[in-house]
Amino acid sequence: MSLDRKIAGSPPVQGMEDLVAWFREREHPAADWKVGIEFEALAQVAGTLEPVPYDGPSGIEAVLRAYSRWGYEPFEENGRAIAAQKGGLTVSIEPGGQLELSGRPFQDVHAVADELDRHLEIGRAIGSELGVEFLATGYRPWGTPGTARWVPKERYAAMRPFLSARGRLAPDMMSMTGSAQASFDFGSERDAAEKLRVALGVQPAVVALCANSPVVQGAESGWQSFRTEVWNHTDPARCGILPFAFDPGFEEEAYLRYAGWALDAPMVFLRRDGRYLDTGGISFRRYLAEGLHGHRATLADWEDQLSVLFPEVRMKGVIEVRGADGVPPPLVKALAAFWKGILYSRESRDWAWDLVRRFSLAERVALRDAAGRDGLRARTPDGRTVSELAVDLVEAARLGLCRQGACGEKGEDERIWLAPLVERAALARSPADEALEAFRAGGDQALSARLRIAG
Repeated sequence: MSLDRKIAGSPPVQGMEDLVAWFREREHPAADWKVGIEFEALAQVAGTLEPVPYDGPSGIEAVLRAYSRWGYEPFEENGRAIAAQKGGLTVSIEPGGQLELSGRPFQDVHAVADELDRHLEIGRAIGSELGVEFLATGYRPWGTPGTARWVPKERYAAMRPFLSARGRLAPDMMSMTGSAQASFDFGSERDAAEKLRVALGVQPAVVALCANSPVVQGAESGWQSFRTEVWNHTDPARCGILPFAFDPGFEEEAYLRYAGWALDAPMVFLRRDGRYLDTGGISFRRYLAEGLHGHRATLADWEDQLSVLFPEVRMKGVIEVRGADGVPPPLVKALAAFWKGILYSRESRDWAWDLVRRFSLAERVALRDAAGRDGLRARTPDGRTVSELAVDLVEAARLGLCRQGACGEKGEDERIWLAPLVERAALARSPADEALEAFRAGGDQALSARLRIAG
């Protein structure tokens, strides 16, 4: 979720030390660590397979403005609603009209789950009134980027031609995909490095556990997570696995290495005075050295640059894990618990890393693709099935939550939220398996019903 706001007096960037300091200033003590989620749902006109337009009495803008009845305020760009906000909650739109909840961070998963449930209750009420349904899936099963209902947001107008020139499936990524993401705090440079690296290492298991995009343009795609293939053809300069995270010594200079990678990525845009200026695709490193259109680099520009980098795991003010398809709400809650159990427990983090540490970079890339194609039945480089790896990882998460002793207001251990992942890992069944069964038995309408979460 990115809502571009006016830049007012952002400090200039003098050099690499300022960029490294930007990360260091976002460290938090362990007592303050929280969990946040982002959940994208694809909207369609109720009773059809058609995407919802932005305009009109039942369009996406009308959906966003309807949130005002629950105390949300519209966030507008050029007089058009592009989000609804309430406190730390934001409901925003992705390029193809996907609706995204950016939840507030909480210290326990019970609170994360409760907030997601409230969001879905509101979505159901608004959808019922306006004739809109919401689907949880990694890729819209019907239509193409050419038939998508692109939203009038200036940020996306700048991103669309830029990314389209760098990846043949970049328009699909923008307009057709949905995901479930989770974000986590870090306490130091070493802590950030370890979390980033282990999250990248175990990401293929999460891809498989949450694979939920097997149908493309109304036909079986051959992928359990076609969204995985979409990211393979978006922009190699800003997507995929981060090779440097697996290099010896990364723990001692994680901020420097990540900043160096971000510096070399082409800039998508430069914002000044409410306008998006063409960058010509120069790197942020060159912009920092030479300037652009008479402007010099600021920390706000740096934040913009970090927001348009899309690796499997992203480091901004938090560690953001991004590999999961859009999945039903129980799995969104399970993801929050899974990552909290692993990332916030040193013992579980070490165990998880030990399960995947021996793979080469080429093997990691191949395993991620295999998980996207074959789901939990894919094979790891050491001969296990991904389901067997997932069983161990979910157990690591379970023990990690236990070690944290985190209980919510209901007096229940957070391990309860892992149940959907425990079952899927044991049975080697991703959501894509059930989606395909519905599609094969009842066609488009059966698949639509299977993916529907609200409306």
